[in-house]
Parts: sequence; C-alpha cells; structure tokens
Amino acid sequence: MSDRPASDEELLRAHVAGEPEAFAELLRRHRDRLWSVALRTLGDREEAADALQDALLSAHRAAGRFRGDSAVTTWLHRIVVNACLDRVRRRQSHPTVPLPDGTRHFDQDSAGGAGPEPAAPPVDHDTALVVRQALAQLPAEQRAALVLVDLQGYSVAEVAEILGVAEGTVKSRCARGRARLAVLLGHLRPDPGDAAYGNPSTGGNVTSQSARATQEGGR
Repeated sequence: MSDRPASDEELLRAHVAGEPEAFAELLRRHRDRLWSVALRTLGDREEAADALQDALLSAHRAAGRFRGDSAVTTWLHRIVVNACLDRVRRRQSHPTVPLPDGTRHFDQDSAGGAGPEPAAPPVDHDTALVVRQALAQLPAEQRAALVLVDLQGYSVAEVAEILGVAEGTVKSRCARGRARLAVLLGHLRPDPGDAAYGNPSTGGNVTSQSARATQEGGR
C-alpha cells in the first residue's frame, strides 16, 4: 500500500464518491492561494470572503462535472476568479474604492469544514493601500490578469487556462493594466527613468511595486 499523499484529482474523485473529508483536505492544500487571489482581485476582505465562499460551494456541488481536462487547482482558481469578477461587475454601477476592514472571518464550514480564513496582511501600510486603490480602478478583466500573473506568479499559459482565454489576450490585458497602473502609481516611482516602474513598453513590470507592497500576506 502506497504512503504517498492522494493527488488533487484523487481527492476530488473521493469527494464525488462520498468521502466526507476529501474536499476539506483539497481546500487545506489550496485555500491560502485561493484566498489571496480573491482578496487581491476584490480589494475588500468581506467581499473576498463572500466570493470565496460562493466559489467553494459551487466547486463542492459541481465536482461531479469535473472532466479532468485541466488541473484541479486550475479548475478551482477559475471558479474563484469568476465569482470575483461577477461581484466586480455587479458593483460597477456604484463604483467605490474598497478598503480591507480586517473584521470579517471566512467561514468554510458549509463548504467542507476547511477552517478559518487564511492569513492576510495584518496591517496595510500606505503604499499597499494606494496600490489596492489603483488596482480597484482597473477593468475587472485586466485586474484579474495582473493579480494572477504579477502578484501570484502564474505563467501566462496558466492564466490563459484559468481565465478561459487565449494567451495573447492575457498578455494584452496585462500590458494595458500595467500601462494604466504606470499612470496611477507614477508618484511612487523612485526614478522616472526606472524601467521597473515606468514605461510598460520596455517590459518593466509596474506591479512589482504592488507585489512588494502586499507580499506580507502570503499566497
């Protein structure tokens, strides 16, 4: 009998077969990164917790329809990102700049008992708040692409699979998002000629500033 841990696919199949702990174990493996994606996409802890709860409930119920044509983690990320984008679109008619309030605890009991809200930055310093405000002003699709590529470190190919779009579309969304952030975050640049913060056409990753500002929360 093998002592190796069950794979994600095996856990999902076990959940579909009725194993009560399988889905909870799957979430324990991936919840921190899923939470980070939701929080950085929405910029608000309460909305992120609600979106993640909705997404995990959907995944819990839809597990039997998983066809195995992508990795389980890709499938989970797609459901979470779609839940976040749905919330962004719903609130577009009443635009606000969401700020984390630090008061909401994510309850996953109804989605498999995976425990409390994963760790997030305990304190948002000024730069992190400015970056989140800037991200909140981007179109939802650009924001999601930048969060996944620049903040979460996924490859363009992985993000294309998560978002269900072509790789060229991901690159285009990231380029347009970085160009917009270059304007919104221009005052944070230590040197106007620094390619790491400046002209996106040079390949500089403007959101490296964002990644450093929000890294304390982990994935």
